Amino acid sequence: MAQRNVLESARHIVVEGPIGVGKTSLARRLASHLEAQASLEQPELNPFLTRFYQDQARHALPTQLFFLFQRMDQLRDLAQPDFFGRRVVVDYLLEKDPIFAQLTLSDDEYELYRQIYERVSPQAPTPDLVIYLQARPETLIARVRKRGIDIERRISDTYLTELAERYSRFFYNYDAAPVMVVNSENLNFVDRDDDFRLLVERIEAMRGQRGYFNRGE
Repeated sequence: MAQRNVLESARHIVVEGPIGVGKTSLARRLASHLEAQASLEQPELNPFLTRFYQDQARHALPTQLFFLFQRMDQLRDLAQPDFFGRRVVVDYLLEKDPIFAQLTLSDDEYELYRQIYERVSPQAPTPDLVIYLQARPETLIARVRKRGIDIERRISDTYLTELAERYSRFFYNYDAAPVMVVNSENLNFVDRDDDFRLLVERIEAMRGQRGYFNRGE
């Protein structure tokens, strides 16, 4: 009997990666391709985010807690009966939430955050598949600067570099769900249909807990 491919069987798919890697764009396209529900982060609704990029030390905790509760509200919706059996593609993994907290919070703030996170995180469902997008820090920096989103103008190069490194360490050890690791350096899933098609084919051919997709120039 042929083994069912992971993309066909997955009901809860996560697309993840650091700022500027293209996770939300890929999540939208993948949801459309699979005729699935898209559940996407809404950073524009976080009233603290602009102030955070102006003064991280002062506004990191409320910014982080707003995102944590926003993500939990969205994930809680996925667990409702209306979503049972319905495919969904999301652009965040709750387990990676502490990456940002560890990077921006003071020790006392992080301890408070950790206590809250540990109380709410068990409610989060485990995905059936995670697609982790990677890119070099200099590529992320260039993409963020190019897209020119006003709220991101104050993000420092140092912050983006450290964030990419922490993502890499996190996913090196992550084993709660199958992971397709994608080097997105030379890929454009929005404007190049061939890139998207190749990714889908690679995921469909994936066997086991971890796969890799790296397209050279």
